[in-house]
Amino acid sequence: MGNAMRGAIAFIPSERCQRFLVGDLKEMPLDRTLDLSGRQLRCLPAAACVFQELVKLYLSDNHLSSLPLELQGLRKLQLLALDFNCFEEFPPAICRLPQLNILYLGNNRLHHLPGELKELKELNTLWLETNCFTDFPQVVCELTNLKTLHLGYNLIRSLPGELRRLEELRSVWLAGNQLTDFPPVLMEMPFLAVIDVDRNKIRQFPSLSHMEGLKLVIYDHNPCINAPAVGEGVRRVGRWADSPDDEKEEDGTKAVSEAPPEELEDQQNT
Repeated sequence: MGNAMRGAIAFIPSERCQRFLVGDLKEMPLDRTLDLSGRQLRCLPAAACVFQELVKLYLSDNHLSSLPLELQGLRKLQLLALDFNCFEEFPPAICRLPQLNILYLGNNRLHHLPGELKELKELNTLWLETNCFTDFPQVVCELTNLKTLHLGYNLIRSLPGELRRLEELRSVWLAGNQLTDFPPVLMEMPFLAVIDVDRNKIRQFPSLSHMEGLKLVIYDHNPCINAPAVGEGVRRVGRWADSPDDEKEEDGTKAVSEAPPEELEDQQNT
């Protein structure tokens, strides 16, 4: 009953209805955090944009498809959560938040990022999983302080060579895309600690043993004929992950290549 009521009221843009959905926003929260997640919102209340000292703003799990330009007044905002909404276009006001370092935009309908995103000089964590990207958003390569990038469950087929510029990047999550080859640029980024290419279409993995910073590589659910060779102490998640490298290359590859077509297909789907 409560959710149905909120859903109905969300269509009525009166000030009284907005107060029902978000409460009476009169004073700055003491912890400088405002959580309006799951309120069935279709627009951001103007009152939320007047708290210029706000540090964290959670707007997850609503029905938002745009944000007002007044949002750029939150000059001290460091975290903005917009996942599980209805954004098809990236809200321009976000690019004018100079202290933003964590941005959640997963589970939307985005297919493009504006060039102005590079203005977010402090951004170190970017979540874009489960959107509609068919190409890697090139502007990401200009986010020089980025440490964590989540781009899983899109339709990306390759990564640009410019990604190597991100020398602060430590984890890249690319599960559920359309990669048919292990991205060569990742092998030029020895500082990476986590690589996730689970659920792609990669058939063969190169050696990653030269990547001194690597701690974890997830390559499960690929139609691969081998596992990536890694350095000592690196955890692998995927087929043959617990086998010694020599046994994996000698036995694993042969076992897959000589399997009947129907058996091979079953193995690839597991």
